[in-house]
Amino acid sequence: MLGVTRTASDVEIKSAYRKLAMTYHPDRNPNNPDAEEKFKELTEAYAILADGEKRSLYDRFGHAGVGGGGGATAGFDPAIFQDFGDIFGDFFGFGDIFGGGGRRRSRTQRGADLREDLNLEFDEAVFGTEKQVKVRRHETCDVCQGSGAAPGKAPVTCRSCNGRGQVRYQQGFFSIARTCPTCQGSGSVITDPCPKCKGEGRMLRERMVEAKVPAGVEDGTRIRFAGLGEAGAFGGPAGDLYVVLHVKEHPFFEREGNDLYCVVPISFPQAALGTEIMIPTLEGDHRLKVPEGTQSGTSFRIRSKGVPVLNGHGKGDLFVEVRVQTPGKLSKRQRELLAELAQLTPVENKPQRRSLLGRVKDMFA
Repeated sequence: MLGVTRTASDVEIKSAYRKLAMTYHPDRNPNNPDAEEKFKELTEAYAILADGEKRSLYDRFGHAGVGGGGGATAGFDPAIFQDFGDIFGDFFGFGDIFGGGGRRRSRTQRGADLREDLNLEFDEAVFGTEKQVKVRRHETCDVCQGSGAAPGKAPVTCRSCNGRGQVRYQQGFFSIARTCPTCQGSGSVITDPCPKCKGEGRMLRERMVEAKVPAGVEDGTRIRFAGLGEAGAFGGPAGDLYVVLHVKEHPFFEREGNDLYCVVPISFPQAALGTEIMIPTLEGDHRLKVPEGTQSGTSFRIRSKGVPVLNGHGKGDLFVEVRVQTPGKLSKRQRELLAELAQLTPVENKPQRRSLLGRVKDMFA
């Protein structure tokens, strides 16, 4: 019947039965008595082979060992199908078949999670801040305290299922337990709903929630605030609030992780002779020494002037790239001096290939 060998394992037997039972199940073959009879025969065969003692008798004596007055078909034992829900539950949506005690579904449900977007200035993301976020959410009704029933009233036992949360239907030769459509499995119904929330147990309200933003957050960071989402149904726990941050760009700093980058122009004399320049940082000005002979594009690292590590210790660095700025207009005197300098510092204009090592040295000079 199941198409398995005499040495088939329990897993192979269950798998073979599942495939055939799905094919001949009455729900898939309505008004087909042949399919229903086939399904019954398959089920009886599985009942024999899934029982160790009955399978031993069948192996020794064949059908005669399990037929007659003491066979599996006589006095069909539903206990063998304690795992029936494992076989059919994910396909038909039910697991309590051939009897068994169904579980009553609780009315309480966890509240939904919410998402809100929050815009931050660059400095606010770096140093942290506290913001007010407007949240529109369901909150527990203050009249019925989330029960959904009118003051002084309470939910009553559902008459459709007598409080069990399930109703049974006869399907062929066995019964099927399904969630009660009247009470949705809770076993009780509200006959006198709360006049304020109309039996929902919750009300829609708009609140201002204080959101603490830690230092070092980035654009796109998502912060979870536990329990600040929607209230749960009928006294269930509240969901969470997720605040997604959107950080504005800085006028001249660019951020990569915890490090900051900027470009500062210098004149040719400053690059050639060396100088000290004031560099703006997020914490005030910093004096940077530019050595003589600095080339355009050289980067300098200023340690611990970057962004604080989120939920950690320390800060990133600030990288300053200096670029030699060529003046667009020259006075007569400037032109004379540059012409004289050009004669004193001849340069052979031949292409050169910069080595990787040289570029690295420039970055960390």
